[in-house]
Amino acid sequence: MRTGISRPTTSYCGCLDTTPWSCRSFRRTERREMNFQDAQLPTGAVLVGSTPSMTQDTVAPGILRNHRAPKDKYGYLVVESGSLQFVWEDDPENALDADPEHPIVIEPERAHHVRITGAVTFRVEFYTFPDRQTDPAADDLQRPGESFV
Repeated sequence: MRTGISRPTTSYCGCLDTTPWSCRSFRRTERREMNFQDAQLPTGAVLVGSTPSMTQDTVAPGILRNHRAPKDKYGYLVVESGSLQFVWEDDPENALDADPEHPIVIEPERAHHVRITGAVTFRVEFYTFPDRQTDPAADDLQRPGESFV
């Protein structure tokens, strides 16, 4: 007579571990280095607006496509819970990770998009700098954040 709990004979990689987190092979292949941005808003930033909090289900579609921050504004992507990825269009292979401890500073006039990777709640704050202006010729992309400033 058998006692105790039986373990399945197969799992994620063929070993006897029953969850991907306990399987050494899974942990080794699924782990990747996190790529956090090491930037801060420039001194003198003045908050001029913010999007409402968004989730993976309510994110504004324009944020998921190639776009820019509102004219003459810095964006500041603040993750309230969960995580997501932020992609500069001129460096798509180097996606940045964002979570509650690692916000993203979004430079004016630099094209980008957000990649949802799971459950997340986030917002984008917009800042201006009274003595800075961007190139007036750079108006060829969408600016979904304009309505929030």
